Amino acid sequence: MIQEVESLPADVGALIERARVAAGLSQRGLADAAGISQSTLSRIIAGDRVAKVPEVIAIAQATGHTVAQLTGLSDVAGRVQCAARATNDSDMQGMREALLHFLELDSYLDDQAIPVAI
Repeated sequence: MIQEVESLPADVGALIERARVAAGLSQRGLADAAGISQSTLSRIIAGDRVAKVPEVIAIAQATGHTVAQLTGLSDVAGRVQCAARATNDSDMQGMREALLHFLELDSYLDDQAIPVAI
């Protein structure tokens, strides 16, 4: 399912910056990998320029994240209900975020028609 996005949330720059750091890339490295200029990437991260959807897709591929992770636009999170019991002072929010990450990845792979490896 491909969603048409008219406008991206205002915090996309912060999410892209977090993904860049997690991927261990410099701004220049990410810009090169995504095929955009470093100055454009810098303006997107700073919130001075709105990222275009093709740019977000390229950045997602370069950082190993999903578009949903970089935009905060997720249809999966709204459909998930979790019920769990934590022990040993486990972080329930951290577990929920990890679960959502895997469900987002599963949804992305389904959208791309990538078969399940057996």
